[in-house]
Amino acid sequence: MVNPEEEVIRIMKNAGIDLAATLPCDRIKNLLPLVSKNFPEIKLTREENGVGICAGFYLAGGKPMMLIQSTGLGNMINALESLNVTCKIPLPILASWRGVYKEGIEAQVPLGVHLPSILEGAGLAYTIIDEAEKLPQLENVILDAFENSRPYVALISPKVWEASDCCAWQDAGMPEKPEVMERTCRFSLTGEVLKPIMLRNDAICAVASELDDEITVTNLGVPCKELYSCRDRELNFYMFGSMGLVSSIGMGIALRSEKTVVVFDGDGSLLMNPNALLEIAKEAPKNLIIIALDNGAYGSTGSQETCALRYIDLEIFANACGIQNTTKVNTRENLIEAFRKFRAMKELSLIHVILKPGNTNAPNIPMSPEEATKRFKKALKTDEN
Repeated sequence: MVNPEEEVIRIMKNAGIDLAATLPCDRIKNLLPLVSKNFPEIKLTREENGVGICAGFYLAGGKPMMLIQSTGLGNMINALESLNVTCKIPLPILASWRGVYKEGIEAQVPLGVHLPSILEGAGLAYTIIDEAEKLPQLENVILDAFENSRPYVALISPKVWEASDCCAWQDAGMPEKPEVMERTCRFSLTGEVLKPIMLRNDAICAVASELDDEITVTNLGVPCKELYSCRDRELNFYMFGSMGLVSSIGMGIALRSEKTVVVFDGDGSLLMNPNALLEIAKEAPKNLIIIALDNGAYGSTGSQETCALRYIDLEIFANACGIQNTTKVNTRENLIEAFRKFRAMKELSLIHVILKPGNTNAPNIPMSPEEATKRFKKALKTDEN
């Protein structure tokens, strides 16, 4: 008899899943080692990042899936609504449903009990799988997500795994005497203070003038409008929501594409989702360049001050996350020089651009999120072929 964990793996393989983004849950601890063994895997530090990574991976032609604890859905709802629903990007999600069946942790109960109602209220499709015999319904969840270009959640009760004799977790467990690993962190610190000279639009237009067949992913709001105004291209992916996920989306694309991926991120966005740089550094896609546009302000919402203005240095933070190829610039000439250097290196890189606050009067992008996404995906597919 096939264990339920093995049945999930079979269903995922038959559906053509080629990337799994995971966060652990005790109830699926025997499933996750099998996922690691059978699929390319991104081990997440935050669920929203998985939404962005999977979106980028799908746009580049892949078939991703997330496997998480159901509590993570509470963190993901806005990202699912403003990215996947708005742009019609599919994402099947296997969620270990906590808080309902034989739950021993009281804090799991409030969200778990109300989760079906929350998903219904958010207009997100879900199926409850509360016994092993219903696991074949997971196949329909995955199929529906991709056929209807939407997120679809499978809420898997702990009861599904109750009778399983799968021992994958024990088999993959820590050895009795784990190896003691040295820990290293290296980065260079420059004490020079760079005076802000350029506006964000100047920096975006400088890099845009250098683009050839690179893919770009741009932070939402005014930065998207400025890139569109400077140089609209079919290989530009414009974000319309899901703030904080631009670098995660870029990472997902870079994992699936051979082209160089250029991300225009911002200080407000990076500080809202610092986990993104941790996952990017860990996977270290060689074809990803992050342009960290730092004007010390939330530019699209009234230029309110961010912590980057006085309290944190984004280049040092990127180094601490493990991104080793970094530099800091404040002029058009130095930005272009750094971009050309890192593009030629073909290594994960981050350029920290010191900017003055301020927006241009760039017009709105005359495309809906769905139209822009379809154009980008078509261009990327055509270009890759």
